[in-house]
Amino acid sequence: MSALYKQFRLALKTQNGHALGAVFSPRNADISSFAFSTNHANVRRDIEYELSQLPAKSRPAWVEAFIGLWKVAYTLERDEEPGAWARAYEGQKETMLAVVRGYQNASWPHWTLPVMYTACKYLRTIAMKADEEGKTGCLEDAARIVNRAFTVCISDRAPLEESRKWGTYYIVNLLFKTYFKLNAITLSKNILRALAATTADMPPLSAFPKAHQVTFKYYVGVIYFLEENYALAGENLMDAWKLCHPDATRNQELILTYLIPTKLCTTHTLPTAALLSRYPRLHALFAPLCTTIKSGNLIAFDAAMAAGEQEFVKRRIFLTLERGREIAMRNLFRKVYLYCDKSTRIPVRTFQAAMGSGKVEVEGEEVECLIAGLIYKGLVKGYISREKQMVVLSGTMAFPGTGV
Repeated sequence: MSALYKQFRLALKTQNGHALGAVFSPRNADISSFAFSTNHANVRRDIEYELSQLPAKSRPAWVEAFIGLWKVAYTLERDEEPGAWARAYEGQKETMLAVVRGYQNASWPHWTLPVMYTACKYLRTIAMKADEEGKTGCLEDAARIVNRAFTVCISDRAPLEESRKWGTYYIVNLLFKTYFKLNAITLSKNILRALAATTADMPPLSAFPKAHQVTFKYYVGVIYFLEENYALAGENLMDAWKLCHPDATRNQELILTYLIPTKLCTTHTLPTAALLSRYPRLHALFAPLCTTIKSGNLIAFDAAMAAGEQEFVKRRIFLTLERGREIAMRNLFRKVYLYCDKSTRIPVRTFQAAMGSGKVEVEGEEVECLIAGLIYKGLVKGYISREKQMVVLSGTMAFPGTGV
């Protein structure tokens, strides 16, 4: 008899959800002995015998879940033929579907939710391995099955203290991760709409574990970021940043990857050198851009964007960071303003000269258009006198947010 059954019985007896979930992990320390405990011909008979003492209503789903787990264990521990991950996926899929039936048909109690968490987590992990191995479509299939787990949680009508709704955000976050991996981010909006439709029956997000809150806020923030709704993106990403554990450096880096460009767009602020110094990868990513924006060096800004283009595009932040050129331009024009002793009337050609260099020549009409754009966006206060070819700046706070 495999030690896995002993773990299972003890977890059921003590109603220890985390221990029960660990039983169904392919990384369980006893998974190897479980793989060698039976064979394909006898697996159902042997598992039914080991679980024969369970209540008749809940037993079939547990049996099917263990059969699927054994197939995964067998494939990972004993199967040396090509395509093992694809076969492991089929076994994990059986386990996941059995878990769903356990909640739908056998009314498994809410404290067993870690079993669903584990089944969903490894369904996604093994699906990615199978796709990498060459069997395409596994992750898309996994997303559909995990969506069924989402329905199991969100549609539960039991009293809140014993409701499966407490598993909702764990499953939602896993779906977000899967959709992002599939580059099918628009599907996440369906999940958000379903959540919005059940707010009356759902506990507030603040009542869920902090880890669930942080992950959910992060993904919602990124979804809004990609839709260019930077106000809502900033709100959710800032919530995720505040809730994130201070030692979770990798999670903080992920949040800041989108929060920094968001703040650049919404408040025209840059991260401090002290903040970036805590995260070497972010420092390499953003420090060159921050330096060029602060200095107003447009040529250096374009060079920094070109140098980081591959990484920026990969992280989906390139187009947002490009907007930093306007901030760099504002800072350049601010330098001109200070150089002219804060004169409220500065010829367009003076700004034109500041933008030009030995390699780049900017037409006066283009400079006028750029200044007009900055005025329209509130980065500069003033107007352009076309007749006199003069930029007339406000006498107070001509460059809002910069102190002058």
